Amino acid sequence: MTIEKHNQQQNKAKKNILAHVLLILSLGIFLAGTYYSGYKLYTLSNEQEQIATDYATVNSITFGVFSVDLWRDKIAHIVTKEIKGFKITSEQKKEIRIEIETQLHAMINQVTKEITKPQKGLGNKLKKFAFKQFVNPKELHDQVPSFATTIVNRITSTKATNKLKNIATNKLDKLADQTFDSTKVAIYQVTKQLYSRYYVNNQQAFNKHIETRLSNIRKVTYNYAYAMLGCVAMAFIAWLILRKKTYLHNTLFIMSLLFALALLATGVTVSIIEVDARLSSLEFLMMGEKVVFENQVLFFQSKSVLGIGEVLIQQPKPDAITVGIIIILFVIILPILRITARGIHMLCKPPIAENAITKYLAFESGKWDMADVMVVGILMTYIGLNGILKSQLSGLNMKDEFLTTATVNYTSLQPGFIIFVGYVTFAFFLSYMLKKVTCSTK
Repeated sequence: MTIEKHNQQQNKAKKNILAHVLLILSLGIFLAGTYYSGYKLYTLSNEQEQIATDYATVNSITFGVFSVDLWRDKIAHIVTKEIKGFKITSEQKKEIRIEIETQLHAMINQVTKEITKPQKGLGNKLKKFAFKQFVNPKELHDQVPSFATTIVNRITSTKATNKLKNIATNKLDKLADQTFDSTKVAIYQVTKQLYSRYYVNNQQAFNKHIETRLSNIRKVTYNYAYAMLGCVAMAFIAWLILRKKTYLHNTLFIMSLLFALALLATGVTVSIIEVDARLSSLEFLMMGEKVVFENQVLFFQSKSVLGIGEVLIQQPKPDAITVGIIIILFVIILPILRITARGIHMLCKPPIAENAITKYLAFESGKWDMADVMVVGILMTYIGLNGILKSQLSGLNMKDEFLTTATVNYTSLQPGFIIFVGYVTFAFFLSYMLKKVTCSTK
């Protein structure tokens, strides 16, 4: 009887070991998927942030509406087009002829008056005598219309007009060359470097390439985020299935901690919010031609929780530094310590597991954990920024017969926020399960 009981215990122990192994292997597959998805999400998020930053740099309003060079090119193009398209109409020819006739009549009258007035000296008197003998002012006045017509035909001929156009164009080109921005060289170097990085040679090709690439990356990052949450959901399902298998709870809890660690590490390092405000178009008329500026980035930033903390710490203001330190301590470091302490409490022997520090971090430090507060803070920031940007950008929207402007706000929450919310939710669940596991163990 004793031997049979002993064999039963051995069989039960073997079954328990097998159950633990199967649990570890099955959840290990999903755990590997979680970490792989988190890694891909991290790398793709960094890539997206870099590409979006490059896009914002090239399309920055500094390189557009605020660029003297761009204004010069647009104005020069319009003026050159007007010069090349210049033609004298018949009405204008008539006005020119009338003006020339007026000037010629005035000139004849002036010359006649000067010569026929009383003269001194023999030479001047001879000129006056010759003028009266051979020149009839009335005949000169009669010939003025034919002279004026000849002059108009000469100056409005195709050859003369083209020569005038060339002179005006050359003068305009010289003036344009003398008009430039002090940052021209720097802007050229930046854009040249970015164009070469993405194997394009102009802004239009650059924008098309980047927009396509960003669209593809966004789809993939969300897929990895959902895949990551799906893997974590399998751990939650395992708890539901094995809720009565108390002998597996310790192992299941340790595996769950590893899932939580993956969520936390990804959630704090992947971009959580992207602020993108743009002047989508600015149009106005100049000399009858439409001048257009499109896709001008007013402001762009993309940050993770860790990135926000680092930026705040780098600020010169003490209050900003304090907030940055608080974020890193209570949103990143403390949750990691809590996960570690819970693992130690479940795995180690009583002297370590029941240590005051370990127990405090595992059970009582939740009141200092600000991850859930950070979620609310991110949401409030997103709502607040959207409201502010909407208010400010709406003031830039104008539409009348001379000027039309349109703005757009592309601010959005990023996959990192979804993962971080997933961590906070899963952490609450683990806190609840820790108490149950501890009670059942006792």
